[in-house]
Amino acid sequence: MIAQRPPPLPVVRIGEIPSQDQPQRWLVEQLWGASSVGLIGGAPKCSKTWLGLDLALSVATGTACLGHYAVPEPGPVLMYLAEDALPIVRQRVAGMARHRGLELQRVEIHVITAPTLRLDREQHREQLLETAQRLRPRLLLLDPLVRLHGLDENNAREVAELLAYLRALQRQLDLSVMLVHHTRKNAPGGVASGQALRGSSDLHAFGDSNLYLRRTQDRLLLSSEHRAAPASPPVYLQLVVTNAQTTHLEVVAVPEGQRPRELQEQVLEILLPGETLTRTRLRDALGVKNERLGATLEALERAGRIRHTPAGWQRID
Repeated sequence: MIAQRPPPLPVVRIGEIPSQDQPQRWLVEQLWGASSVGLIGGAPKCSKTWLGLDLALSVATGTACLGHYAVPEPGPVLMYLAEDALPIVRQRVAGMARHRGLELQRVEIHVITAPTLRLDREQHREQLLETAQRLRPRLLLLDPLVRLHGLDENNAREVAELLAYLRALQRQLDLSVMLVHHTRKNAPGGVASGQALRGSSDLHAFGDSNLYLRRTQDRLLLSSEHRAAPASPPVYLQLVVTNAQTTHLEVVAVPEGQRPRELQEQVLEILLPGETLTRTRLRDALGVKNERLGATLEALERAGRIRHTPAGWQRID
C-alpha cells in the first residue's frame, strides 16, 4: 500500500497579505500588550507579586494600574499564586481594592485553588485549558514560573516546549499570559534586564511584553520592553504601607520640571560603587534613546559625578 503524501503547506503571495494599519492594542497602556505573553522579572523580595496583583485588579475592574496606566478593555482575570496562601492573596487584593474604592465581591478575579499546578503534566494542562475556556479571562497570571513545572530551566528544549504550550493557550483563547519569574542572583548590575532572567534565553525571547523590577537603594525601578512597541519610560515605584488596610503599589510622582534630573539620578543609582558599565548596558537598563543617554552622561561627567574608562562608565563617590 502506497502511503499518501501530505498536502502542501499553505502559501500566499506577499502582496496579498493584508496590511496591519491598526495601532498597538494594549491590555494595560504602555505596560502590557493585548493578547500578549511575557514575564514580570526581578530579584526575590522586589514586589513582583504585588505588581502582578495590581495589574490583575486593574484588568478586572478597568481602574488605572499603579494609579497611572489605563486599561482600555477590562475583563475577567484568572490567576494561580503558588507561593502565597489564599487568605494572604485575598488580603492583598482587598487592600488594593479598598484603596481604589472598589467592592471586593464585585471584582472579577478568579483564583485557582488547586494545591499544585504543573504545566509539564498533560492532565494539568487540560484542566487549565478547560478552566480558561469556561471563564474566558482577558488575563492569566501565573506566579511564580519555577513552581509550575519540574523541568530544567536551563534546558532550552524543555523550556521551549513549555512556552509553546502557553503560546498556544494564548492564541487559542485570545488572552494575555503573564508569568512571574526570578532574575539570576549573580547577574551584574546594569545588565540588560531580559538577559538577567534565570534559565534559558528562550524565556526572554518568549515575551511580547516583559516588565522588570529592580531595587535601587530604597526604591523600585520598573522598566518594560515590547516586541511591537517602544519601551515605556522607566518609573520608580513604592509600596505604600502607611495604612495596613490599603497597602498598594504606586508610581512615585516626579514634577515635570525635574524629568531631566530624574534620568541623571537613575544613571547614578544603576552605576553602583565599584562597577563599570558600558553605554549599551546603561541604555538597555534604562530604556532610553542613545542621544538622550549620551547628553546625560556628558552632563554627569562635567559635574564630576561619573568618569569614562576604556571598559565603560564608573561612578565617582
